[in-house]
Amino acid sequence: MVRKVITVSGCGIPLIGNDIDTDRIIPARFLCCVTFDGLEKHTFADDRESLKGQHPFDLPQYKDARILIVNCNFGCGSSREHAPQALKKWGIQALIGESFAEIFFGNCVAIGIPCVNAESNIIKKLQEIIIANPQVVMKVNLETMEVTCGEFVTQISMGEEAKKMIISGAWDTCSQLLSQRKQIQATAANLPYLGWN
Repeated sequence: MVRKVITVSGCGIPLIGNDIDTDRIIPARFLCCVTFDGLEKHTFADDRESLKGQHPFDLPQYKDARILIVNCNFGCGSSREHAPQALKKWGIQALIGESFAEIFFGNCVAIGIPCVNAESNIIKKLQEIIIANPQVVMKVNLETMEVTCGEFVTQISMGEEAKKMIISGAWDTCSQLLSQRKQIQATAANLPYLGWN
């Protein structure tokens, strides 16, 4: 079944700072894994250790957050796909930011996490609202390209191709293949080099 992502709702988590790279999101020593399971425990491991429990990913008021609010150039640095996977395993289902590193953005789209953009003053406002009221419900709507945060409503943007992939479910390549199983089997049956079918 193709998994479309049209809206994401839930609490937010503010992560303030520019140029937060993938080495900070998931340090290199945690990349030696066969699957992505368990990566959530190591998300921002070094930052969290240095802040001694005061990192947003350690604060109890954000433990159920689903929407991450970031600043400029988030996900820069190494092109590791483990970074968005770690965020997804932690529970993040959407990101709102001023800008995202291109490869990180692509890796997010590949696993169905929309990364939407907003102006810096809007990001600051969203972060302030969430810090003041961590339980406020947010909603990212990819059809209307709006974010609702309590009573605050604002426009967001996203590249049209990436948006189409997320909304249509085309990001989910495995489901795309499975949904075309009969056509694939019919084509394979007519291929001479697959005579073992």
